[in-house]
Amino acid sequence: MPVAGTGEEHGDMESYEHDGLRFDVTESGPPDGPVVIALHGFPATHHSWHAVTPILTAVGFRVLAPDQRGYSPGARPKGRRAYRLDRLAADVVALADQAGAERFHVIGHDWGGAVAWALADWHAERVLSMTSLATPHPKAMLRSMVRSTQLLHSWYMAYFQLPGLPELSFRPPGLRTFRRSLLRSGLSEADFDIYMELLGQPGAATGALNWYRALPFTKPSTLGPSRVPTLYVYGAADFALGRYAADLTGSFVTGRYRYEVLPEAGHWIPENNAAIVADLFLQHVAGSADGEGGA
Repeated sequence: MPVAGTGEEHGDMESYEHDGLRFDVTESGPPDGPVVIALHGFPATHHSWHAVTPILTAVGFRVLAPDQRGYSPGARPKGRRAYRLDRLAADVVALADQAGAERFHVIGHDWGGAVAWALADWHAERVLSMTSLATPHPKAMLRSMVRSTQLLHSWYMAYFQLPGLPELSFRPPGLRTFRRSLLRSGLSEADFDIYMELLGQPGAATGALNWYRALPFTKPSTLGPSRVPTLYVYGAADFALGRYAADLTGSFVTGRYRYEVLPEAGHWIPENNAAIVADLFLQHVAGSADGEGGA
């Protein structure tokens, strides 16, 4: 395990480049600590890790939390194809390269979890361990669409495919409805306001929605099982993701696997359950012989 520190150290890395795009990133913790790349979901930003990060850096981890493609002002390409899952995963590998991290831990929530699943197969040689919060393996999700009530939970995915109309959710009066819906699901007013400050910027809402619009260009059949030590954390009160896919996810892991259900947790796991997330992550990492993962 890393050596405990103050948790107050902040690195110099504020941005990195890939695909002709410039991504914002927040670096925290000792520069020589094991790297954790923390990936936010929709409609969040790197801020979703604000309560998890200090716990990890306090025990010696170096945490890199980017604002991903579509969210960073310098990384909002036009067109749905630019947001395919393989490009999103490649963005993370580029971050690791430019941070000097030959191997790294990845933790993702929501869409960030989907990217983590991709990294755990397509770039397994780089990943020490992966942790997904809320998001099941994409193949488990696909099966749940036809074998459970998941399709009813996922109606918004079809809505987000529409051109132009979903962007109205980020502007008045649609923003009021969107806000009410997310607050009802457990997101705090403070977190919502921080996320909307970024997504109110020109092109940001479209960039965030393009993750959904790129779904037709990413076939789940191309994604294999996670081949690295894997932790999956599911909130039983999640408004968007049902239990069927969560329970099925272990079928798509060939590495060491741990599945944790948080009975009282909803969808916003990193924001609302930071101490539990950090504790589970640290147990997960410590579960390997050298404390840094490995298949």
